[in-house]
Amino acid sequence: MMERRTLLGAGLAAGLLPRGAPAQGTAWPARQVRIINPFAPGAAHDVLVRIVAEGLAQRLGQPFVSENRTGAGGSIGSEVAARAPNDGHHLYAATIGTLTINEHLYARLPYDPARDFVPATLIWESANCLFVSAERNPARTLPEFIAWARAQGRELTFSSAGAGTTPHLAGEMFKARIGIPAQHVPYREGSQRVLDLVSGALDFSVDNIATYTALLREGRLRAIAVAAAERWPTVPEVPTMAEAGLPGFAVPSWGAFAFPAGTPDAIVARLAAEVREIAADPAVQRRFLAAGGRTLATTPEETARFVAAERIRWGEVVRAAGVRVE
Repeated sequence: MMERRTLLGAGLAAGLLPRGAPAQGTAWPARQVRIINPFAPGAAHDVLVRIVAEGLAQRLGQPFVSENRTGAGGSIGSEVAARAPNDGHHLYAATIGTLTINEHLYARLPYDPARDFVPATLIWESANCLFVSAERNPARTLPEFIAWARAQGRELTFSSAGAGTTPHLAGEMFKARIGIPAQHVPYREGSQRVLDLVSGALDFSVDNIATYTALLREGRLRAIAVAAAERWPTVPEVPTMAEAGLPGFAVPSWGAFAFPAGTPDAIVARLAAEVREIAADPAVQRRFLAAGGRTLATTPEETARFVAAERIRWGEVVRAAGVRVE
């Protein structure tokens, strides 16, 4: 389970030196920092990374430019980041998937999440929630949903943006916990899976709250329970899974900054300290919530421990779900 992290709580760089060697007496950053983002522009991760990049540029006086290198579930951009110079001017915008899930999901990866990166800081978290159609499903509480699901006498359906995403794995975990047959239906187009849930073509979804906010406000979808350790600020009236009767069911998503392995420790620590200051800004926290996330900031040591624990946890989940991508 992901713990809520406390928000409050001169690097050296080189231009033409060997990989990882800092230039003596040179302040970091000495030039533009390239942020390699393995996901598409406009996605929640992209929006949140750009908010932090804006703050870093303002605080450090150099551009932090987010570059989207998409494809293969984040593997293409992750490989680019892993092969980038470790001079402190190349930063990796990682996610729960690219750092901890994909290594268990894919038969082969072009990068090694444990060896190729040094984690610097967590930057955001988001919550998944059980949703049903307000027009097609009578359930208003988790016990009511479980009773309804078991009474259907058929295999139910749930959706996600693709195999191995946290909504997919959350759905697999959920059906196993409550003991119902259910089939995963992956979608390429996010808006279509939301509309299919509204219409009743899909039975339920355990998905990111931000994706469903508009239809929640319109009353066309119903949020049953949040799969998080605590209630989510934008839907405070919705209980957690534990409060609703399913203890220990917390499946948040998260994003982190990491550097290519071998980046000087002083640079890694400086980046984490700057992100901590940015995350403590109430204006940034409001922007994050509007985009579907919540600010996080951790030390490099905390981040490394957290990522290592998540890697073990998600390996067990993927094996239990029997999911594999060739």
